Amino acid sequence: MGTTIIGVTYNGGVVLGADSRTSTGMYVANRASDKITQLTDNVYICRSGSAADSQIVSDYVRYFLHQHTIQLGQPATVKVAANLVRLVSYNNKNMLETGLIVGGWDKYEGGKIYAIPLGGTIIEQPFAIGGSGSTYLYGFFDQAWKEGMTKDEAEQLVVKAVSLAIARDGASGGVIRTVIINSEGVTRNFYPGDSLPLWHEELPPQNSLLELLHSSSPEPMNV
Repeated sequence: MGTTIIGVTYNGGVVLGADSRTSTGMYVANRASDKITQLTDNVYICRSGSAADSQIVSDYVRYFLHQHTIQLGQPATVKVAANLVRLVSYNNKNMLETGLIVGGWDKYEGGKIYAIPLGGTIIEQPFAIGGSGSTYLYGFFDQAWKEGMTKDEAEQLVVKAVSLAIARDGASGGVIRTVIINSEGVTRNFYPGDSLPLWHEELPPQNSLLELLHSSSPEPMNV
């Protein structure tokens, strides 16, 4: 599942974002998949790598967190959820091919982002990027991320970053989904592919290949 996944903290919560392309080799198996999965009411997980592996890890952790919430009588913290993901990923590291980002908000520590890359390490970060599209974004985030962003600034950063990765990474594409988590709850937003900005030498979306062949611009390349 070639992917671009992102988690960003801001002043009051977190924003998670992802593209929607699931590929099988050169074939796009699903162009509108949802890679941001709910674990609890206040914690979500972004999935990259093998779709099957990331889904089974999410399912197990969601079940464990449900039991945990019943036993404690209150919602699990983001740290607990992330450590459960880490435990499952690390204990099965020889069989799993998935990189994950856990993000959420709780009343003890506020908005938190944890990266759990291949192998089961856990890293708490103010922002995390993952998937095949992330290789195009490290320099961009070094320049663009800043502490104390507002909710709107953080979401705009995530949408811009995913659209930049989509422009360069053949395994990322489709639409952009974002999830905003804060003390007020969860907000999901959806950005269609034809509403995203076009970057350097990127072709505009077409409904059909015939439209591309018959359009006057851009000119086809002479070989």
